Amino acid sequence: MNDPIDKPEPEGGFKPETLAAQGLGRIDETTRAVVPPIHPSTTFLRDPDGAYRSGRGYSRADNPTYDTPEDLIAKLEGGAKALLFSSGMAAAGAIFQALLPGDHVVAPRIMYWALRKWLGDFPITWGLEIDFVDMCDLDAVRRALRPGQTRLIWAETPANPTWDVCDLSALADLAHGIGARLAVDSTSASPVITRPIEHGADYVMHSASKYLNGHSDVLAGAVVCARRDAMWQRIRAWQRDGGAVLGPFEAWLLLRGMRTLHVRVERACKSAMRIAEHFAQHQKISAVLYPGLPNHPGHAIARRQMRGGFGGMLSLRLAGGEAAAVATAANVSVFKRATSLGGVESLIEHRASIEGPATPVPNDLLRLSVGLEDPDDLIWDIEQALRAADNIRSEALPPPALPPAGSAAHAFETAIRPLVLSRGGDIDLVDIRDGIAELRAHGSPGAALPLESWILATLKLADSSLHTVNLRLLPGADIPDAG
Repeated sequence: MNDPIDKPEPEGGFKPETLAAQGLGRIDETTRAVVPPIHPSTTFLRDPDGAYRSGRGYSRADNPTYDTPEDLIAKLEGGAKALLFSSGMAAAGAIFQALLPGDHVVAPRIMYWALRKWLGDFPITWGLEIDFVDMCDLDAVRRALRPGQTRLIWAETPANPTWDVCDLSALADLAHGIGARLAVDSTSASPVITRPIEHGADYVMHSASKYLNGHSDVLAGAVVCARRDAMWQRIRAWQRDGGAVLGPFEAWLLLRGMRTLHVRVERACKSAMRIAEHFAQHQKISAVLYPGLPNHPGHAIARRQMRGGFGGMLSLRLAGGEAAAVATAANVSVFKRATSLGGVESLIEHRASIEGPATPVPNDLLRLSVGLEDPDDLIWDIEQALRAADNIRSEALPPPALPPAGSAAHAFETAIRPLVLSRGGDIDLVDIRDGIAELRAHGSPGAALPLESWILATLKLADSSLHTVNLRLLPGADIPDAG
C-alpha cells in the first residue's frame, strides 16, 4: 500500500508544477470562473470621502490583472515579490535606474546583447560606471570590484549566446562581502531549472517574452526580489512612476503562457540535449556549446546549480567558419530564422551578423532555440542544411598588415581598438599630427569616451610627442536590437 500524501497548505504549499498549471488555483469570486478575467479599466472608484479602500486607484500601479502573474512568478522563484514590466529591457533597466550617480556595476562580457549595448549607451550619462568582465572568472570579478563604490554585480546564466555558466553562490558572496547586490538575468534558465535567490541573488530578472510566456506573442518583463528593501522600493517606483508597465491583456496572456511552463521547458531541455549529443562529434561542427555536455567548461557548476535539465538553448560553431554558418542558417526548413528564444517553435540565428562588428560572439556561431517539435525532425533539418552549405568554405584571408611595431598606430590597432570593440563600440584613428591624435568613435558612447585618458597614455607610450587626444563621437548606423 502506498504511503498517504499529506495535503499541502493552499497555494503556497503545492509544488511549482501545480501552482503554474492552475495559475495559483485562484477562482474569480464574482463569477466563479476558473480562468481569471481581464481588467482593462485604467481607473477605479474612490469612496465618498475620497479614499481608496479597495486598495486600487490607477491602473499603472494597481491593475488587478497583474496580481496573479506577479504572485505566481514570485512563488516560482522563491522571492518576496515580483513586478511586471512592459518588456525585459524595461525590467532590466529599472534595476540600473534604481542605482545612483557614482555607483559602480560589474557586468558580464558575454550577455544579452541589447542590454549590453544599452549599458554602453545610456547609464554612463547618468553617472554610472560599468566594467565588463568574464563572469566565470571569479578572480577577474574580484579584481573589478571597488569596495564602497560597487553597488551591483549583474550576472546572466547561462549567458546568451555561448551559454557560459557562472557560479551564483560565489558571486553572491563577492557582492555581499562589499555591501553590493547580485542581480541575475535568468531568462534562458527559467525558474523551472534555476532559482537564483536560492543561491544568494538579491534580484532575478526575466524577459518574460521568452520562456515564461513561451508563445512568441507577448512582450513582457519581470523582476523578483529576495526581500523588499530600499532598492526594491526604488525599482517599484520606477515601474509605477516611469510608466514601464504591462498592459492588462499582455498580463493575462503571460499568465496563460505560464500554465504550461514546466511541460514546455522540460520538453525543450530533453530535445536540446538530444541535439547537442548528436552534433557533439560531428565533422562539420567544431564545437557544441551546451551546459549539459560533460566537456562544457561550466558543466560541474551547471549540475549543482540547474535542476531537471540544462535548458533549451544551445549554439553550434561551424567548422567551415562564418560562410558555412550563414549558409546553414539560410537552408533550414523546420527551424525559423528569427530573433528571440523560448517559444514553442524552434529558432536559428547567426548572432554575429545581428550584433555587428563590436560583438564578442564568434562569427562561426549559430544560436538555436529548441522548441516543441520532434527532435528527430530538428536534427534532420540541421543535417540537410549542413549538406546544402557543404560547398561553402571559409577562405582563410591573410591578416591585415599592421603598422610598424612600436608606433602609435600599432598601439592603436593592437590595444585600443580591440578594447573599444570588446566594450560594444568602435573607434577609428583619423590622423596623428603636431602631437595631436584625432580619433572618431561610433556605436556605444560608453565603449570609448570613459577611456579617453587611458587612450592618450597608451599612445604616449609609443610616441612621447603626443600630448592631446581629440575624441569625437560620430552618429552611426544603430546596431539592430537582439533578442
